[in-house]
Amino acid sequence: MVKICGLADAENATAAAKAGAGFIGLVFAPSRRQVSVEKALWIVGEVKKLENPPQVVGVFVNLEAGDVNRIAAYCRLDLVQLSGDENWQYCLDIEHPIIKVIHITEETKTGQIIKEIETGYNMELKQEPVFLLDAKTGNAYGGGGQVFDWRLLNEVTSGYRIIVAGGLTSQNVGGLIKQAKPWGVDVSSGVESKGVKTRRKIKAFIKAARQADKETEIATG
Repeated sequence: MVKICGLADAENATAAAKAGAGFIGLVFAPSRRQVSVEKALWIVGEVKKLENPPQVVGVFVNLEAGDVNRIAAYCRLDLVQLSGDENWQYCLDIEHPIIKVIHITEETKTGQIIKEIETGYNMELKQEPVFLLDAKTGNAYGGGGQVFDWRLLNEVTSGYRIIVAGGLTSQNVGGLIKQAKPWGVDVSSGVESKGVKTRRKIKAFIKAARQADKETEIATG
């Protein structure tokens, strides 16, 4: 699964969809990629017109659960990504399927990641969560374009719905897929030029991910 995140216009969103993205992400948290509720509704409407549209993910950071539910329903989101400090008790109040971000720092150990994932699986959520592993840089909650140590994934990605983010580009996503075999990959800054999404980079990223996935399937039989 490929997730193109931080989209801010219908043109790039539909381009990502047509190129084969399984998810597109719209950021509602304060950031340079933030979209208004009205703009998000427009983008979703355009994407949903397509044949076999991707699932639309709304990205939130430390917002009241009631506000997340209200925005998700109004904008016709398919999933909610929680990228802040939200705990699992908070997640029980979210009405949409959840992508829960696990922030990775230089001090993070594999055991900590597995413990967090198992805690999520044991919660009585409305649907089984997806987990997104992303590098934590400073006070930012994502989109920093930093790669974390992929060796942490060796015992994590098997058997879980794990999306890996952080510093991915069309040049290195193939290496990640072949090494760690995650369920999905996520990119934002890696498909930008001077801070703006480009269709060329979006298509190149998805093509590289698909090719690596195909080669990995052949290699593993």
